[in-house]
Amino acid sequence: MKNILVVMLSLSALVACQQMPVNGISSDKSLLNQVYQDSAGALFRARGLTASQLAIDTALTGSYYADKLEDYSPEAENDLRQQLTAYQQQLLNYSNPLSADEDINRKVVASIVRYYAGHPDFDIGYIDSWMGLSAFIVNQINGPAIDAPSLLQNNHQLKNLKDAQDYVARLQGFKVMLDGVGKKATLDAENGWVAPQLIIAKAIKNLDGFTESAPTEHPLYVNLESSLTDLDDMTADEKTSLLTDAADAMSNSVYPGYQALSKTMQTLLPQGRLEHGIWAQPNGAKFYQDAIANLGDTDMSANEIHDLGLSEVDRISKEMDAILRGEGYVDGSVGQRMDALNKEARFLYPDSDAGREELLADLNQHVKNINAKMDTMFATRPKYDVEIRRIPIEREVGAPGGQYTSPSLDGVTPGIYWINLHDITANPRFDLETLTYHEANPGHHWQIALNLQQDSLPMLRRIAPYNAYVEGWALYSEQVAVEMGMYENDPYNNLGRLKAELFRAVRLVVDTGLHHKRWTREQAIEYMASTTGTAPSDVISEIERYMVWPGQALGYKLGMITIQQARADAEKQLADKFDIKEFHDVVLLGGAMPMSILKENINNWVASKQ
Repeated sequence: MKNILVVMLSLSALVACQQMPVNGISSDKSLLNQVYQDSAGALFRARGLTASQLAIDTALTGSYYADKLEDYSPEAENDLRQQLTAYQQQLLNYSNPLSADEDINRKVVASIVRYYAGHPDFDIGYIDSWMGLSAFIVNQINGPAIDAPSLLQNNHQLKNLKDAQDYVARLQGFKVMLDGVGKKATLDAENGWVAPQLIIAKAIKNLDGFTESAPTEHPLYVNLESSLTDLDDMTADEKTSLLTDAADAMSNSVYPGYQALSKTMQTLLPQGRLEHGIWAQPNGAKFYQDAIANLGDTDMSANEIHDLGLSEVDRISKEMDAILRGEGYVDGSVGQRMDALNKEARFLYPDSDAGREELLADLNQHVKNINAKMDTMFATRPKYDVEIRRIPIEREVGAPGGQYTSPSLDGVTPGIYWINLHDITANPRFDLETLTYHEANPGHHWQIALNLQQDSLPMLRRIAPYNAYVEGWALYSEQVAVEMGMYENDPYNNLGRLKAELFRAVRLVVDTGLHHKRWTREQAIEYMASTTGTAPSDVISEIERYMVWPGQALGYKLGMITIQQARADAEKQLADKFDIKEFHDVVLLGGAMPMSILKENINNWVASKQ
């Protein structure tokens, strides 16, 4: 049963609606720009922590947000989706003549707004600022209970007294926010939409682990405490008062909020599904096809994607087999030989603080090495810095091996390449070079930072999260690193690159296997482990990630293939007129976008060169 809500659009959007005739025709393009601004404002008002992460100006949000947390209650979630859907319709209905660039703006922003609004037939889950409609608001890898403390700790600026007061205000808001999360999870379950039982069990373990330490020993409190020591614009009494209020908020808001949410999920645990794919949810097949269209950015069927994955697995495995044989590894399958290679002492870092420091130093060196060669294939450099940090210890279990978070618009917070050091054996030396190219340069950081600095684009385009474009670019970047000579005379690191690409091909198989072919979690784990030779801890967390993020794992390979095919077509048509630096500018400087529009842009560039 869906909640029916009155949609309260901003005053400016109401004016735009009143002036825009029924057929969508208007002579004033400023109204179009107003919808761009209003739709972005609606999103960031609802996602204040993301606004802080990006340092969004309050002129866009229309109100001060740095002291507020999100509202994930069913009413607030539906209100956000209804608002975004209304803005999308305004953009789709606009039919006045536009220049080519203006029309691309209209189409892309309409698509982004739909990405965040989710499918109108599904009011389950929640709107994630990175992935759009996320199926389960409480799970083991993302969601407000995991993302909110991470964003507060890492992206809330603490430069002065006001910042510190806002930080405490946000701590005081945790109980209300998590209460809304619990109500949303409960309503979804009442409507038959509930996560697999083993996912709920792991989520409960995370929730309980959050409150294991004393409140004043928790990273959220310690972060404020350590930051205050560096601030000299307040008195000792003011600092003491802030810490007293923070300790009170931890004890009476943050911890009770997590404990109550844990109890809610324990109540829902018996209802958890024993099946592991989204197909088992109400109308799950339709949800998955929409996820394929949005996160995979393709009109391929699940069966076609599955078969493509099997074909790519076969191709990449043959390349790896040739290298392994060249290095004297001839016995067993590719997966078995890679598993043996993963365990060789020469490729492992010591399982110690010193070993982890050595690993981080190596990652920083990989960034320096590729930065020195970026000008050979790229004309435009981003102005934002990137840093490498360890995923916080309390989040390591269940977190991916590596991930990236965006810089803020003002550059105060850099782009961050996070590395998971929980299981040091899951990070053999030959894996890390490729992971760095994927997460930092020329992958996520290079693309997202360049996207962010295109200040002539509407705000939603500057932060566009298109999964197939973003992940497809990062995987394509791994191949670009080969062309830049990063793997010359280095068979083992090249094996690590191919292993990473094989991993993404396997994702096509296991994602469609879980959500369409009705594989069990164990079937998917066995296939991925035996095919790739990846460490068991990584395989388990990956498969469980796909269980709660249906379709997201498809974007990597599907996006990469689209970019590669578009480049090959351009090279064939332009011959000696093809310029790889210009091509990369065409792909990157227009911002993330649907693949169909990207191909249109590339075709226009080719025509202009001819």
